[in-house]
Formats: sequence, C-alpha cells, structure tokens
Amino acid sequence: MQKVEICGVDTSGLPRLTAKENEELMQRLKKGDKQARERFIIGNMRLVLSLVKRFRIKNLGADDVFQAGCVGLIKAIDGFDVSVGVKFSTYAVPMIIGEIKRYLRDGNSLRVSRSIRDMAY
Repeated sequence: MQKVEICGVDTSGLPRLTAKENEELMQRLKKGDKQARERFIIGNMRLVLSLVKRFRIKNLGADDVFQAGCVGLIKAIDGFDVSVGVKFSTYAVPMIIGEIKRYLRDGNSLRVSRSIRDMAY
C-alpha cells in the first residue's frame, strides 16, 4: 500500500488483521478488553481509508473526512452483534459511509456522541 499521511497516521504501516484475528479481537473487546478494542480499531482503519477515498472533495481535507469515518467505525464496533453471523466489514461499511455523509451534509461539523466522548475522557 502506498504511504498516505492522514491525521498524523502513516497508513502504509497500519496492520492487516486476518479474519480469525478480527473474530478473536471482537470477542475480547465485547468482554471489555480495552487493548483488544484499540487493536481492532487500528486494524480496521484501512477499511475507513478505502471508503474515504470515495469522498475526495477539493476544498475539504481528507483528515476531516477520515476522522468522521473513524467515528463511524467506532459506532459500528459498539453496535455490532457477533451472534448475527455476518462479517464485521459488512456491518461497518454502511455505518462509516453514513457518518461521512452526515459530516458532509451537516456543513462539515463533526458531532461526536456523548458515549464516545465519555470513552475518550
């Protein structure tokens, strides 16, 4: 993958998770393992990046769109139900795209839900 610098992250160095790793990390993070959650988020940032590329707009920074996509990724992680039997990416892609579209539609203001803000602090 080519090097792309977004939000201070060298995306060429982002890890790739196997399907088995994704499943294992999801099981652990649903039990409250914060390290597994962080590793899962970082491991799925390539998914966000691939979707951000669809929304290249001249007067809009890719960083902002990437951040909106990451909010969508976190919302997808929080809402994903392992017992349904679908891949995480199948569930996450519409959530990430929806968050990016919401960001673009609402005049480029990023709204972070209270639960996500509380998690950060």
